[in-house]
Amino acid sequence: MSGVVVVTGIMASGKSTVAQALAERLPKAAHVRGDVYRRMIVSGGLEYEPGAGAEAEAQLRLRYRLSASTADAYADAGFTAVVQDVILGEELKTYADLICTRPLYVVVLAPRPDVVAAREAGRGKTGYGAWTVEDLDTGMRETTPRIGLWLDSSEMSVEETVDAILAGREAARVS
Repeated sequence: MSGVVVVTGIMASGKSTVAQALAERLPKAAHVRGDVYRRMIVSGGLEYEPGAGAEAEAQLRLRYRLSASTADAYADAGFTAVVQDVILGEELKTYADLICTRPLYVVVLAPRPDVVAAREAGRGKTGYGAWTVEDLDTGMRETTPRIGLWLDSSEMSVEETVDAILAGREAARVS
């Protein structure tokens, strides 16, 4: 698998862990964590949440542009860039269009909401804020274009999920 692999899903769906494990399994890879770009904002940063407004949306899109260009730079240098972020709804197609590198793969981790809620409860960090697991899951399933490989990883280990991604790479390929 070469090029750029985008791993997305709702918070606590396993994106970080799976993206890291996938990158470790590839011969030459970089893990591009989208949230890093949000955390780089020292002052004036806004969380993207319901009703946050135009500035929060602009900051989210800035984060997406930065991670996409970073992925392209790693790919240009011969690495497989494994990008991980919450990219849902029509933004997923828009994000895919930001990536210049080909091949481009998209993996949507879609475990059941009850599994995500249990994972969220067991994590040291919380990410939902004004959102609920059910709201984000419903939004993801109803508004996100069905591009790439969608995996219900509810009953899969991290290793099994990475195996499924590698085995399903042609289904994950969007261009």
